[in-house]
Amino acid sequence: MVQPARFMRGWGCKRLDVTTTGNHSARVGQVMLTANLVRRFWLTTCIKVALVLLSVGLSAPYTQADDLALPPQAQLAASRAEPLGSLRLPSGPFQNGVLPTKLVEGAIDIRAYRIPLEAGSTLQLMSDLRDQLLVAGLKVDFECEAEACGGFDFRYGLDVLPEPDMHVNLGDFRYLSARSGAGHHLALLVSRADQIGFVQVTRVVGQGGSGPVQPPLVTDKPDLQPVAKPDDLTAAPAAPELVAGLEAGLSAALDDLVFEPGASSLSGGAYGSLSQLAAWLSEDPRRQVVVVGHTDASGGLEANLRLSRLRAESVRQALIRAPGILPEQVAAEGVGPLYPRATNLTEEGRRQNRRVEVIVTSTDLLMR
Repeated sequence: MVQPARFMRGWGCKRLDVTTTGNHSARVGQVMLTANLVRRFWLTTCIKVALVLLSVGLSAPYTQADDLALPPQAQLAASRAEPLGSLRLPSGPFQNGVLPTKLVEGAIDIRAYRIPLEAGSTLQLMSDLRDQLLVAGLKVDFECEAEACGGFDFRYGLDVLPEPDMHVNLGDFRYLSARSGAGHHLALLVSRADQIGFVQVTRVVGQGGSGPVQPPLVTDKPDLQPVAKPDDLTAAPAAPELVAGLEAGLSAALDDLVFEPGASSLSGGAYGSLSQLAAWLSEDPRRQVVVVGHTDASGGLEANLRLSRLRAESVRQALIRAPGILPEQVAAEGVGPLYPRATNLTEEGRRQNRRVEVIVTSTDLLMR
């Protein structure tokens, strides 16, 4: 924190000493009285100036948090910015079916970083960032860890950049929200999967803020270890049963897909259904499909709807990375637990309900 004494020295606010000689005691007394008054006035003025400058420094949004320092090996994975928007930041844990939030508005900047972690933990990552915010003068409003946050329902109530750029391990994540004296807000989400750390920094700077939102400072950007993702899709011939279902206007379940536990990202590996679907789509750029995510009925409805959309988007991203497929050929939607194909009262039934299906939307081509 900036000390007033530093400002005082910088403004030449030094102690004024008066020395006198001679025997004119009355005159000396008058001079000393005048000197004391001048000195008191000068010091008072300097202190006022120092306090004004100090208050300006504290009210300036993110004066030091603009240079939030991440580990040197951190790499920007994704970002999103809005010149003026609104977000709901959690103000407490998910309890009794409710996630308390507060509405914040202003210039929004969200950035996700990936950090190789051979050792260390989410606690160490968060502690370092938290200390930087406190030093910068921000006040922590709320913080929590994994299950204490509310686990599944808390995570899917957050505004998080998509997988795989920002992965949230439901068993190992931490959240913190803070604000400056001027009412500007910053939220941190830290997670870890295997030896990769994930950090999302969300800033909301009110309309009274000065200048653009600055990204965290990263001193160096070496290559990172890759995050697990599906193997590149090969141009395998489409399976007759998959094609037959699609061309009959029916939905086709992609039952071989495997997602990271409690997450929306696909586990690494080759998926025959995706390769077959990619081959069929690449044969005709006019073909269009929608990928639909489904969940079981565990957890809250809103959280499941969000999870199903995110999983569908993960599948979409895997498809449009394949050669010959245009982004507009594949859409993604999520319906959560609303269309079960088995009972949710047994583990096997819930397993069957956790699925991704694909449906052809370019039906005009099918009717020719």
